[in-house]
Amino acid sequence: MNASTTIPETLAAATLRIALTQVGVQEQPKGSNSGEKVNMYLASVGLKPGYSWCMAFVYWCASQAALQLDIKNPLIKTGGVLRQWNENTLRKLVNRSSSVSPGDIFIMDTGKGTGHTGLVKSISRGLIETVEGNTNDDGSREGYEVCIRHRSITTIKGFIQLH
Repeated sequence: MNASTTIPETLAAATLRIALTQVGVQEQPKGSNSGEKVNMYLASVGLKPGYSWCMAFVYWCASQAALQLDIKNPLIKTGGVLRQWNENTLRKLVNRSSSVSPGDIFIMDTGKGTGHTGLVKSISRGLIETVEGNTNDDGSREGYEVCIRHRSITTIKGFIQLH
């Protein structure tokens, strides 16, 4: 009799899996940084409706995954993309696309202390496929939905690894 072996899901994989269930969530009304689910993401980092929510989305996904895995969420409880990058002690990758994995958090520095973030879904030939909150099909960092995007790795400041 063969015993089946179950490989435990990693925090990165669980976070990505949860993020994918949120694709299509939109602000209500568009452009408000608000809405039932958006407010839930914002509340997870202690913010009220109306704030940019890309980092809150990533934090919420990681929190839900950590809860399912019965572990602590290693991310800093913040809605600030660059604060997460600067203060987090998890492994960070800069200009090392060969080491990027699904479930890694990408960080973009958009200038003047602002940034954008999301999760890597896949990587191929210098492009990453992502799952992002507070974006849209045009790629705005101030969008209105959770969607899947494609970005050049050259636009990325770095990656935070959840594993």
